Amino acid sequence: MPDHPPPHALRHAPSRQRDFWSLPWLARGALTAVGVLLLLGLIWWWRPAFLLPGTQSLVMEGGDPYIRALMRTISASESNVLRPYHVLHGGELVGTLDRHPNRCEAIGKGPNKGNCSTAAGRYQLLYGTWVELAAKYHPQRTSDPLDATELSFAPIYQDLVVHAWLSEPRWGGSLATQLQQGRIQVVLRRLSGTWTSLGYGIENNTMSRELPRIYRQLVEEELQRAGVARPAG
Repeated sequence: MPDHPPPHALRHAPSRQRDFWSLPWLARGALTAVGVLLLLGLIWWWRPAFLLPGTQSLVMEGGDPYIRALMRTISASESNVLRPYHVLHGGELVGTLDRHPNRCEAIGKGPNKGNCSTAAGRYQLLYGTWVELAAKYHPQRTSDPLDATELSFAPIYQDLVVHAWLSEPRWGGSLATQLQQGRIQVVLRRLSGTWTSLGYGIENNTMSRELPRIYRQLVEEELQRAGVARPAG
């Protein structure tokens, strides 16, 4: 007859499989961290907007899909928060956008530490820059440039003004044309004097190096939304 272990040996034999909760807390923590990283990686791959609220769709309708994708890329670096249209330099949010907040918030780090900045909104526009641009592009502008100080800073106007600005030929030629040619890094470099976190400026951040890849994802989305086929090559 074959040998069989006594009943008490079966009761006390160690299991070859260990339950998750029986593992040491360090091992459990490591496994949990790996799982979270894998989940975040999947979210990043499929829906980057979950991790990059600054890339949320624009409020304005229409416009050039390449410029729209560029605007969303800029805000991924400049205002990557859930309410980018309401954010001030430093991260505080404002409740009303009747006009540009024009609050000079302290700069806590970087080459301009110790100064303050009036940058506000999705595109972190300085007060003086906003007034100048609003006088040229705001749908509610008047013939008197001084009236621009009172113009609405609502999300749709932030979008419309910046879209018009980026559509100018002043940037060394048409940005839309350069983007159609796939020259996103050239465009980001050109804009880094205005938005210093775009990878070639003086205040890079953790998003700066990711921006070309983010742009390529966003422009596909914008082209699809607009029903425009990407040019061959």
